[in-house]
Amino acid sequence: MVITGPDLTKSSPRSPRVRLGGFVILPRLLDKGRATIAAKNGSYNFNCPMDRRFFDYVGINANTLMNQLACGKSDGAVLGWIHKTASQKRNPQEIAGWSLLEEQRAPLDVESRKYFNDIHLQAAPHRLDIMTWFELLDLDDYVTFGGNA
Repeated sequence: MVITGPDLTKSSPRSPRVRLGGFVILPRLLDKGRATIAAKNGSYNFNCPMDRRFFDYVGINANTLMNQLACGKSDGAVLGWIHKTASQKRNPQEIAGWSLLEEQRAPLDVESRKYFNDIHLQAAPHRLDIMTWFELLDLDDYVTFGGNA
């Protein structure tokens, strides 16, 4: 089966802010997973630390999810599979709270701050409004594919 998905050598995955079933991060990691299967992930990495926060929160394994994507399942079908097989069953209020926390997450330790600041300085050092990981990812995605920040 040929897996179609985004070509992340030509455009970015969905923003980490985009939700599926109330979950932030999930649509982005699905894009990265499908692109990885098709060898079109470019510089994007499936199962990065942000993706692992999602996997840990719901209690699923990245490789098992990748197997679902390899079967050609749609976003909706993958979401149904997550709800059915996740070891951590989450209600809509819990998902909303977790998603809000993730949207506001900023680097906390020195090593993470250095990594964050290095990307920020490279992408748009004049942008003083970049405070969270999601803001940085959106900025980096935009600049990477020709945007002027």
